[in-house]
Amino acid sequence: MSNQELTLGHIKLDPSWLHYLQTEFDQPYMLQLKQFLAEEKQKGKTILPKPSEWFNALNSTPFEQVKVVILGQDPYPTFGHAHGLSFSVLPDVFPLPKSLQNINKELSSDLNVHNQHTGYLLPWAQQGVLLLNAVLTVEAGHTHAHQNKGWEKFTDRVIQILNQHKQHLVFILWGAYAQKKGAFIDRQRHLVLQSAHPSPLSAHRGFFGSRPFSQANHYLQQHQIRPINWALP
Repeated sequence: MSNQELTLGHIKLDPSWLHYLQTEFDQPYMLQLKQFLAEEKQKGKTILPKPSEWFNALNSTPFEQVKVVILGQDPYPTFGHAHGLSFSVLPDVFPLPKSLQNINKELSSDLNVHNQHTGYLLPWAQQGVLLLNAVLTVEAGHTHAHQNKGWEKFTDRVIQILNQHKQHLVFILWGAYAQKKGAFIDRQRHLVLQSAHPSPLSAHRGFFGSRPFSQANHYLQQHQIRPINWALP
């Protein structure tokens, strides 16, 4: 089965996700979101990431392959940073965003894995780490500009589908926003790891020392699921 055209412009979605999400694209909220994005483009505003990367998280980690979900809020609003995976930046971005620097510090402390050389997290996604933002687009230079326009309903549906149709996933929820969004996840069916956000404003209030990476791998191994190699090439 080849990728199919969606009603949201020329975007394509991996067939494994389209099976569960196709009807979402005909819902009123999604049609309103499509109209909002079209109007923003007509006004000359730059939308990040580029349209072909809006669903990059889902296309990089097919439904059957998901093991871990790391939930972010919205894309980086800086040109050349966002490419559709939460917390990830393109390979040539330096210095890394502060939150990502703190993620790397915790990974170093937790598993002695040193990723300071890159913030390109695609190898995680290809192993089954769904790097999902709650909001999939942003206006360049304006953080949170596309909140409450419809994306949240779509990504809530993604989480609901994972919660209902899979078992033994690890949901990593950093900060109050992610924790609220993931409040309905079945803790009997999945592992939910919660801590402060890796942002410099909050990392020292419980993110550092939370050891999410080793906890995730321990849980996966307990359920005979191959753990994640968190080291980046």
